[in-house]
Amino acid sequence: MARLPRLVVPKQPHHIVQFGVDRQAVFREPADYSAFLTWLREASRLYKVAIHAYALLPDGVHLLATPDDAEGLARMMQWVGRHYVPYFNRKCHRVGTLWQGRFRATVIDAAAYFITCSRYLESHALRAGLVTDAASYAWSSYAHHVGARQDPLVTDHPLYWSLGNTPFEREAGYKRLSEQLLAPEELKELGDSAYKGWALGTEAFKAALEKQVNRQVRPGKRGRPARKKAAEVS
Repeated sequence: MARLPRLVVPKQPHHIVQFGVDRQAVFREPADYSAFLTWLREASRLYKVAIHAYALLPDGVHLLATPDDAEGLARMMQWVGRHYVPYFNRKCHRVGTLWQGRFRATVIDAAAYFITCSRYLESHALRAGLVTDAASYAWSSYAHHVGARQDPLVTDHPLYWSLGNTPFEREAGYKRLSEQLLAPEELKELGDSAYKGWALGTEAFKAALEKQVNRQVRPGKRGRPARKKAAEVS
């Protein structure tokens, strides 16, 4: 089924993805990653979007973020693009668009999926073979969450704080969770929701969200509706 039009719900975490045209590189050297993160930090402050986790990969961007209002995500991403794309084009002697269409955003059921989604983002570099240790990857929030460095871009979510009463307990708890590999079905569920725009959460969460936003947020059942028995319609 085709991807849904983008849905943004204030005060709710969202998984945001944006890729380069034809999955071409959008970061070529450390200065590119650093420039993007600097502009992202400024834009998140300007438009009141809390960045909880992120991973910048050579061909794209993954964010886990909570906007304060319905327009914040779009304004933040547009602001970053207006600064980063001209920078990258000048540096690489290219013209035209850098991104493969608009960014995609998926509403996340925080209680059920926040930590899993954070782990999913931060393990991208490891799964892609870019590093052998997630903490050594400079362009994700993993090192922040396990206490290897402080990242001024990251706003810790209450669910991260619930992992322990002290910074050490939270960092150790997050590291233990991250050392458990995500199951193939979890990877598929997270990937499908991100790329197609379906909400990620329990069925109760999705039903409540559909009532709140008055639109479909999950795939419909395949096939035609079952025909009622004669006794039921007589």
